[in-house]
Amino acid sequence: MGNCISFTHPKWGSELHNNGMVSIGEDGTHEGIKLIPIQRACEFTTSSALCVCIITWNMNGKMSVEDVTKLVSSNRKFDLLVVGLQEVPKCDVLQILQETMAETHILLGQQSMQSLQLFLFGARSSEKYIRELKVDKQAVGGCGGIIGRKKGAVAMYINFSGIRMVFVSCHLAAHEHKVEKRNSEFQHISHSLFSKNDMPYTQSADVTVWLGDLNYRLQGISSIPARQMIEENRQSTLRRKDQLLQEADKGEVFNGYCEGTLKFKPTYKYNVGSSSYDTSHKIRVPSWTDRILFKVDHSSGLDAILSSYESLDCVSSSDHKPVKAHLCLKVRSADD
Repeated sequence: MGNCISFTHPKWGSELHNNGMVSIGEDGTHEGIKLIPIQRACEFTTSSALCVCIITWNMNGKMSVEDVTKLVSSNRKFDLLVVGLQEVPKCDVLQILQETMAETHILLGQQSMQSLQLFLFGARSSEKYIRELKVDKQAVGGCGGIIGRKKGAVAMYINFSGIRMVFVSCHLAAHEHKVEKRNSEFQHISHSLFSKNDMPYTQSADVTVWLGDLNYRLQGISSIPARQMIEENRQSTLRRKDQLLQEADKGEVFNGYCEGTLKFKPTYKYNVGSSSYDTSHKIRVPSWTDRILFKVDHSSGLDAILSSYESLDCVSSSDHKPVKAHLCLKVRSADD
């Protein structure tokens, strides 16, 4: 670990939870989602860094081996890879991922709930650093299970060489008007995951990451003006219409979480097989439905940077574009 390529045993130990350093305000007063800039190169080049690549993709029930392999670039400068998939077809996606990653990474853990799947890969020498690993899942009702597209979340808790991380891959309620339902589902999932183990994950994790098709839409703008703004690369203006950011500002969801600035184009809804937005009779308003958010506990002594946050426009077999983030973690030194 540390240079995002090699993996050497870190010297964290008790330092991780006793040095008292923070990466989000100690007073806990931050509300909403903090939008953070992208730092193109990971600056953590010491042996105390852990680099995590996170990918979310709604597959729309369609299988393309070529597109699945595109999810993971050949330049695999990360220690851990988290892949969260929604609307997964009845095919062995895991086998394709394992074959693609075989030279550099191995499967460390997985969880699934019908069409929701979550996979965690690590560098080939990383199994010995797993101190604890648990998985859970939580459905949120509806009729999606009948057609194999259940809404809800699958999750994984891992203590990796002293860093306690939770990854939650979710698929929330669809349609623009169901904002309150999405908020309610988020709250229900948050309070339910791992609760049967008397281990509320929000109280035990150093780093919590949510990824998935959160399904929040653009509100207060019609399709044609939205597409014009996208064409003119005016994402900064369009972000003001984003329901997720609006609801977070109200304190309804994701309080204190961080997200990279949305500079890529909205990831839904595309014509399958292309990079053109929906041309059906519904001409849906493009939206950033697919997101990756993270939160670092203020007492963990960890610092974090986001070195990339992007959509993969080259993937075209679904009506969603995948989203990928590269998160680097570091234990602060006494001099920081």
